[in-house]
Amino acid sequence: MRIIDAADRDAIRELLSPARVRDAETDRRVADIVNDVREKGDEALLRYARTYDGLDGDIEISRKEMTAAARAVPAPVRAAIRTAASNIRAVARRQVPRGWTTRVGRGVTVEQRIVPLDRVGCYVPGGRYPLPSSLLMTAIPAAAAGVAEVVAVCPRPEPAVMAAALEAGVSRLFRLGGAQAIAALAYGTASVPRVDKIVGPGNRFVASAKALIAGDCGIDFFAGPTEILVVAARGPADWIAADLIAQAEHDPDARAVLVTPSRTLATRVAEAVAGQMPASGPARESLARHGAIVVTTSIREAMAIANMAAPEHLVVDDERLMKLVRNAGSVFVGPWSAQVAGDYAIGSNHVLPTGGAARVRGGLSAADFVRQITVQRLTSKGLRRIAPSVIELARAEGLEGHARSIEIRLAARGAGAAPRDDVRGKRTRRGE
Repeated sequence: MRIIDAADRDAIRELLSPARVRDAETDRRVADIVNDVREKGDEALLRYARTYDGLDGDIEISRKEMTAAARAVPAPVRAAIRTAASNIRAVARRQVPRGWTTRVGRGVTVEQRIVPLDRVGCYVPGGRYPLPSSLLMTAIPAAAAGVAEVVAVCPRPEPAVMAAALEAGVSRLFRLGGAQAIAALAYGTASVPRVDKIVGPGNRFVASAKALIAGDCGIDFFAGPTEILVVAARGPADWIAADLIAQAEHDPDARAVLVTPSRTLATRVAEAVAGQMPASGPARESLARHGAIVVTTSIREAMAIANMAAPEHLVVDDERLMKLVRNAGSVFVGPWSAQVAGDYAIGSNHVLPTGGAARVRGGLSAADFVRQITVQRLTSKGLRRIAPSVIELARAEGLEGHARSIEIRLAARGAGAAPRDDVRGKRTRRGE
C-alpha cells in the first residue's frame, strides 16, 4: 500500500473524495429497463430476468422449495444464520421508535403515533458470493418494526440465502435482480407486489434504479462501494492489514485506508498487507487503486481526516477517541472489535451509508420501516390560547385564509354556536 503524508492535501482529497459509481450510460440503460417494466409488467420483467439473471423456471420460489434448499445447508451454517438472526433481531427491537403524547399547554396535545409500513422489498445481491447476511440485515429489522409483508428478491438465491429467508420471516422470495427487480418492486407487476420501500445493497445498476424510482417509492439510500477507515496509533500491524484486506475483497472499487500518527506503524502495516495480499481478486485491485496509509502529525489530525471522510466503517484503536467521532456510518472500538464481525453477527446493521453520506445519516435500522404520524388535539379553550400566535403568523405570511380559519371558530364560540368539545368521544374536563 502507498504511504501518503497528511501534508499532501491534493493526494488526501483525491483519496477520500466520494467514489462516483453512476455514469450517464448506466443511467440511460437503467431508465430504459425501468420504464419497460413499468409499462409492460411481467412481459418485460421475465424477458430481462431470462437475459440478465439466467432465469430458467418459476420467478417465485415456493415455501416448499425454500425449506428443501435450507435442509441442504450444512448444519454449522444454519446455526450461524440462527445466531446472527437472533442478535440482529435483539438490536432491531430496540431501534423501533416509541409513540408518545405531550401536553403543549392546557387544551393542546400532540401525539406521535408509530405505524409500520405495509410492505417492503429487500434486495439481496447475487454476484460473486451468496450473501445471506444481507437478507438478514434488511428483512429482520422490517419484521421487528411490524411490517406485515416482507418481499425479497435475489437473482440467484443460493440455499444459504433461502435458509436466511426462512429464518428472517420473509413472506415471498423472487428470483430477480438488477434494475428490473427494483422496477418490479417499485411499480408492481402481475407477479410481484408493489412495495412501500426498497432497501438493500446492489451493483451500479441497482443503485441507479433506486435513485430513479425514489420519487415514486421509498428507498434506504444511494449506496456506493464499501469503505473502511482505520485510525490507530499502535496495535498489531497484521491485524490492521487483515481488516483492510477483508473489506477490500468486497469490490474492486472498495476503499481501505489507515490513518496513523506513527510512521513506524504505517510501514509495518504496508509490509503486512504485502505479505497477506491474495495473488489475485478484487482485494488486490481495490488496494492498488483505492487503498492507502496516511501519516499525520497527531491522533487529533487523524480523527479530523476521519470526520472529513465520513466513512461507512470507522475503526478506532482507543475508546478515548470516541469523543472526537462526528461522522461515521458505524464505529468499531478497540483491537478486538473486528469490523468483519459487524458484517455478520454482532447484531448491528451492515447496510450503511457510503460516499460521505454518513455526514447526514446512520445505517439501516428498524426505524426506517415505520411512519411517524403526528396527531393534534385541541379543545376550544386550547385553540383560544394559541389563536393570537396563529393569526399573527398567518397574516405576517400574507395568508388571510389561514387567519380566517381560526377567527371563524372564535366567532362561532362567542355566539354560542360552536360544537361541544368531543375530542375523545366525551366532553373534556373543564379547562382542558
